[in-house]
Amino acid sequence: MKKIVVVFCLVFISFFAVSQTYKAPADGKVAAKLSQWGEKKFGLFMHWGIYAIPGIVESWSINSEDANWIPRDSTKNYEDYKKWYFDLNKQFNPVKFDPTIWASYAKKAGMQYVVFTTKHHDGFAMFDTKQSTYKITGSDVPFATNSKANIAKEVFSAFRKEGFMIGAYFSKPDWHNENYWWPRYATPDRNNNYDIRLHPQRWDNFKKFTYNQIEELMSDYGSVDILWLDGGWVRPKATVNEEVLSWGAPIPAWDQDINMPNIAKMARAKQPGLIMVDRTVHGEYENYQTPEQKIPEKPLNYPWETCMTMGDAWGYVPNDNYKSTNTLIHLLVDIVAKGGNFLLDVGPKPDGTFPEPVLQRLTEIGNWMDINKEAIYATRPIAPYKTENVCFTESKTGILYALYLVDEKSVAPLKIRIKSPPKMPKKVTLFGLKSTLKWKQIGDDLEIVLPIGAKDLKHALVFKME
Repeated sequence: MKKIVVVFCLVFISFFAVSQTYKAPADGKVAAKLSQWGEKKFGLFMHWGIYAIPGIVESWSINSEDANWIPRDSTKNYEDYKKWYFDLNKQFNPVKFDPTIWASYAKKAGMQYVVFTTKHHDGFAMFDTKQSTYKITGSDVPFATNSKANIAKEVFSAFRKEGFMIGAYFSKPDWHNENYWWPRYATPDRNNNYDIRLHPQRWDNFKKFTYNQIEELMSDYGSVDILWLDGGWVRPKATVNEEVLSWGAPIPAWDQDINMPNIAKMARAKQPGLIMVDRTVHGEYENYQTPEQKIPEKPLNYPWETCMTMGDAWGYVPNDNYKSTNTLIHLLVDIVAKGGNFLLDVGPKPDGTFPEPVLQRLTEIGNWMDINKEAIYATRPIAPYKTENVCFTESKTGILYALYLVDEKSVAPLKIRIKSPPKMPKKVTLFGLKSTLKWKQIGDDLEIVLPIGAKDLKHALVFKME
């Protein structure tokens, strides 16, 4: 197998457009949990599956669409390639898997919720589903005999013990399931490959399969706070709009409706208050929206979360190009200042460990969060949100925070000017230093003279203005 160079992509998300369509949850328990989630601000996303073994873009190489971000070994014909890919489960043996280590690093980084891929589009379940043998606990998987073989359960348990909210990523399409990709026909694109109008029973079987797998996750894996549903092309045809068409993906002539009301009723009966994220299918079952690999230009008037990779790839890729700690902290600050949450994705290695650059960045982010978290958690946006290199947040009690973004290649200056802060303070302090600050108002601006010790503070200086 030739080495495949990968660029990032999760689904169709470089095309993800922020929508103005939002329906707030009517269920009081859902609304309360959504409010709780909105105060967490920072979460860990993990893409992990058999695609980690060769280090290739998750699932997508078995999709036959002609797109330059879907790399494939050109020496194999398509059917042989699919067989090679699907057989990767027979090599999956992450003997160094220990989710308590993952959870400890995430907690140190200041993350407060986790979203883990229980199943990606390739259909390989990272949990002990009874609906399929294509799973981490399958008899042909070397790791199946390990005491931690039910990986999703182990992950959820480890993070729950550290106080995290728990999110289950689940792919609605399943390219391994014969009721989605029927072996009778070719698989030309991401959609199911037969006319559902001609074969309704086959689609009914797929809907039951999907319902049953989600029911397992809602029943047997402890408390789950978020059901994060991916694969937005599996949707009622009536919901296909200009936003969906902008993805450039083929649109079949039939419904790919999996009966979300039925799934939601079951899931919330088992997990009261469950946040549902039926991505891009705007309405009752998309409790928050998920701009991907991008930050909106301004605050949105509904709950939202930017999901973004730490490197270029969603899953593990050898020698990935990881963003610097400075960049990641600036992204976090920008997102929080606009009222969003930041779901930062990493891909564990095939042996079950995090790559060393991931551990380094989580540690360094944690060092910054230890000092400055008061300006992040449970804050709200306040206009003008961001002016040049300064972002603003506000506590529930009205305390203003100004977060001055320090360039990666420089140290904090001796004097800074905060242009047009939302309100003028009576007292200004700098997190991380006990020294008294000298400051004065100059017109609509605030000029602050920094003590010598400020040069040791990295990434972003956070001023508390009372």
